[in-house]
Amino acid sequence: MILIFLGPPGAGKGTQAKILEEQFDYRQISTGDLLRKHRREGTALGKEAQGYMDSGKLVPDELIIRMMDSELANVTDVILDGFPRTIAQAQALDALLRAKGLTAGALLFDVPRADLEERLIGRWTHPASGRVYHERFNPPKTTGFDDQSGEPLVQRPDYKAETIRTRLDVYEKETAPLVDYYQDPKAKRLTRLDGLAPIAEVTDRIKKLIAIRPSAA
Repeated sequence: MILIFLGPPGAGKGTQAKILEEQFDYRQISTGDLLRKHRREGTALGKEAQGYMDSGKLVPDELIIRMMDSELANVTDVILDGFPRTIAQAQALDALLRAKGLTAGALLFDVPRADLEERLIGRWTHPASGRVYHERFNPPKTTGFDDQSGEPLVQRPDYKAETIRTRLDVYEKETAPLVDYYQDPKAKRLTRLDGLAPIAEVTDRIKKLIAIRPSAA
């Protein structure tokens, strides 16, 4: 089953993706993951992508789709987070999935902007593991230090107020149109989730959706 997680930064997509990975053996795939993997392994696709990056150019959609094609050959239950970002990418992804006899369901994590800003501002991370804390909602046991390793936490530049507001502006301008693309009532490919609901409730809703639509959404 291919699940596409839609929603702005801070909507809870990453949290739910980790839960599905741990409990149901889903694999989360992002554009960044693909690029890092192919560059690390020195694949032909990775070298091609590196050429664009070295010259300061964006990696073209066509190359990302080819990387996605290679990944989908090895896994069946996939969460796409951060891809597609544009209508053109969504159309290219649909073409790839049709060629494989697959379809994808999109889950939209709905959270009002004011709540997103509150969630994102004040986040701290443990660089080695990726564990995320929040000064208000999920504080570490000892301020400034990771619960498990005891190592210092850091605040990424993209968690600062001005940067966060810019990221949300970009999302609303560039990525939000995907909602219209996937919510075609005939295709029924979009399901809205209340991103403000408790984590366990959101997980239960996703579990039911997976059970109802085991092969495609």
